[in-house]
Amino acid sequence: MGTFEENLDKYAELAVKVGVNIQPGQPLYIGASTESAEFVRLVTKKAYEAGARHVVVDWQDDEISRLRYEMAPEDSFSDFPAWIPKMREELVGMNAAFMNIVSQSPDLLKGIDPTRIANFQKAAGQALESYRQAVQSDKVSWTVIAAPSKAWAAKVFADLPEEDQVPALWDAIFKAVRADADDPVEAWKKHDETLHEKAEHLNKKKYSKLHYTAPGTDLTIGLPEGHIWAGAGSINAQGASFMANMPTEEVFTVPHKDRIDGFVSSTKPLSYGGNIIDNFKITFKDGRITEVEAEQGEDVLKHLIEADEGAKSLGEVALVPHSSPISTSGLLFYNTLFDENASNHLAIGSAYAFCIEGGKEMDSNELKKHGLNQSITHVDFMIGSDKMDIDGILDDGTAEPVLRGGEWAF
Repeated sequence: MGTFEENLDKYAELAVKVGVNIQPGQPLYIGASTESAEFVRLVTKKAYEAGARHVVVDWQDDEISRLRYEMAPEDSFSDFPAWIPKMREELVGMNAAFMNIVSQSPDLLKGIDPTRIANFQKAAGQALESYRQAVQSDKVSWTVIAAPSKAWAAKVFADLPEEDQVPALWDAIFKAVRADADDPVEAWKKHDETLHEKAEHLNKKKYSKLHYTAPGTDLTIGLPEGHIWAGAGSINAQGASFMANMPTEEVFTVPHKDRIDGFVSSTKPLSYGGNIIDNFKITFKDGRITEVEAEQGEDVLKHLIEADEGAKSLGEVALVPHSSPISTSGLLFYNTLFDENASNHLAIGSAYAFCIEGGKEMDSNELKKHGLNQSITHVDFMIGSDKMDIDGILDDGTAEPVLRGGEWAF
């Protein structure tokens, strides 16, 4: 198991050597909260030890973010500083690696006018489009990991005394990312191989569509010709491997944006834009969202799907067995990085170019012709449970079991 300090050291090393897999002479961008300063310093040290040329830290602060949403002029939320995308694009041109360390409070923007949040998300999405395309086509190495904040830990471990909440969340993160293993790097290598075996099985099948059934769900998702199932590790344009999400338990591909029909219900809360969206149902016809309803956060969900035309369709289909380690932990993290790895999920918005044959070299028009969705947003939401069955449908209409009762059927 190791002490806290030992696990923290192994986690920082994992982030650098497996997450972004920093190469000698490569710059590293880190986006992180001021609450994670101690951990960011450790990651920075590991990055320089591995040969990083520069480490650029972009700090965020929850309280300052909240103050802006409460007090800034209304029209300021439609602005986005031009220097931010310029910096990201310049770093992409330098073959930098990008690491985001998430720790935001799930309720950070509770009570804030959803229009303000939606306007900011739209302005940011439009401004960062070039950067997002570089990330979604694996031109650069990137990873998303997590570190606790007091507010996030209090949400996850509300039943514990305040002084025990952050340590409990650290322990949960260490377990989820295998940082508590004797040799975490080797543990990730084996995990990567396991997920790639599942992806290869699905790639050989070449299903034309998937059919989901569960309580509150009856959904058919068409898959584009030449789609590719991926899992765990990726390869950047320079041929270096990286792990985009830590943790990750999913095998995923792209849907055809015009071939989605039926309805699907959420099985876990979605933390989005500093708010919680819960117990929601989305209905599709011919690839477009025609109706949404939610017990909590319905206005936020409606603003999300109005972000642009592509926000009315899906960009990702991901399969996760119900018995994944994060699911069996019984914890609800109120953070998509973790909760999506406990559950089958879908993503509203843009598709990953690397999930279609030749996609990394295609421009946006070519991707669109192949059925891949384009959007300024990409938001995962959880739909899996131990009551979900998924069938793969072949071109001749034959149905084969992919998941039964939330578990792999092959």
